[in-house]
Amino acid sequence: MKTWFLPLLMGLTLALSGGCRLRGRPTSADIELKPAEVRDFVAIYNLNCAGCHGTDGKGNAALGLANPVYLTIASDETIRHAITSGIRGSLMPAFAKSAGGTLTDEQIEILVHEIRARWAKPDEMLGANPPPYVAVEPGNAERGPDAYATFCAGCHGAGGKGTAKGSSIVDGSFLALVSDQNLRTTIIAGRPNLGHPDWRHDAPGREMKPQEVTDVVTWLSAQRKVTPGQPYSQTN
Repeated sequence: MKTWFLPLLMGLTLALSGGCRLRGRPTSADIELKPAEVRDFVAIYNLNCAGCHGTDGKGNAALGLANPVYLTIASDETIRHAITSGIRGSLMPAFAKSAGGTLTDEQIEILVHEIRARWAKPDEMLGANPPPYVAVEPGNAERGPDAYATFCAGCHGAGGKGTAKGSSIVDGSFLALVSDQNLRTTIIAGRPNLGHPDWRHDAPGREMKPQEVTDVVTWLSAQRKVTPGQPYSQTN
């Protein structure tokens, strides 16, 4: 028994002292990371963002984040706040652990940094002067229909009720699911994946002015029902 045991013991000792890995022993690459330990942008984005914002940020149910106009008007703090706390009055939930979500502060910073680093295209926006992300002056709902008729009715129809080219944007359910900021961002940045132009291309040879954007949003907001989809208000 000793004749075979001693060589085996020596072989194991040499293998261990030489840094050889025992067969079947997992390496660090074999051990699955806990969700909070994931630091790869693609993995974080695909798991948390792609369902609404589309593969590679190209858009889906929500605005595509790989939109150079959006990344021009939205600051890092705007994007960070949206991810952290969500957007009130919309379908965008809060993702930060501190707000009941699943992402750490570090993972949110990875998203903010990489979204801009990968998808912003400053060269495409040279010379462009888009309206600001947030309205500077109050909107006027009475002026809104005129601006709407000039820039939006060609696709969304008279009164915003929709055509074959564009859906209704005065539908109660639609307006209940989007915030005023969602409306403003869409008008300015467009939705390329849906064929929706940005503020420069809604009317031939004429860009929407910041106040016209604000007035259209104010007019649309005035169409929002307090209790969408219900014939009566809830009292309890």
